[in-house]
Amino acid sequence: MLQDYYIPKSIADTLALLKDNNGRARIIAGGTDLVLDHQAEKITADAFIDISNIDELKKIECSDGYISIGAAVTHNQVARSQLIQEHAIALAQAARAVGSLQIRNIATVVGNVVNAQPAADTAVALVALGAEAEINSFSEVEYVPVEDMYAGLGKSTVDSTSQLVTRIRFAVPERNQGTAFVRLCQRKALALPMLCVAAMVSLKDDKFEWVRLVMAPVGPKPIRAAKAEEMLKGSPVTDEVIEKAAQLALENANPRSSLVRGSREYRMGVLPVLIKRALVAAVAQAK
Repeated sequence: MLQDYYIPKSIADTLALLKDNNGRARIIAGGTDLVLDHQAEKITADAFIDISNIDELKKIECSDGYISIGAAVTHNQVARSQLIQEHAIALAQAARAVGSLQIRNIATVVGNVVNAQPAADTAVALVALGAEAEINSFSEVEYVPVEDMYAGLGKSTVDSTSQLVTRIRFAVPERNQGTAFVRLCQRKALALPMLCVAAMVSLKDDKFEWVRLVMAPVGPKPIRAAKAEEMLKGSPVTDEVIEKAAQLALENANPRSSLVRGSREYRMGVLPVLIKRALVAAVAQAK
């Protein structure tokens, strides 16, 4: 049963409150998932520690070659950010696809990652961007790739009773690099994705220098199309190569049939189309 609600003004105060509550408190930012999970008794907590008023966590910044997104930054802030639109359009597209306008005004991008749902749109884009999370605990600060923050279906490696994700950051893309995000859903608003794909490409001399290609929900977390990525490395940028990569990506995909998201067979049939669209769009931006 919830007994206390804290609103700290600094990261240090937040960590002190976590320590004082000895595992009985949880971090809350937007709370669009956490509050429902608490009401449904999927999680337990005696106290919430609300980080939404900590100024340094409400910023989108660029410094030292990185773009960072604070833990209290909402989806709409990311979707509307000129910095994100200019350098990481895939993330802006993904943030714009989440929920409703009201949800996007409250829900945070970092919370979307920590909630550890495999089809979280912004998480898929962040993995494609090679993003990492800054995680503060009582004794240290560590950086963990977003793709390594999943302990299983809906389970995060972050313990929000003793750890605070302060921000997520990724390297500023170079001029020869491009990103894209593509989503398939049943209707235009308030729908969970049937499939989503994010791509980041780096081009050199009309060839793929490297590619990060991420798919969801086709496993317990956003899944890298590792075999397609390896094939694309050093290959010429042609329609035939992209077509081959789209088919090869299926070897890393294992979606299950779902009443909400459609059958496995349907999604395996559609997935190559989305992959091709994402790669073509990312290449166009890189050029």
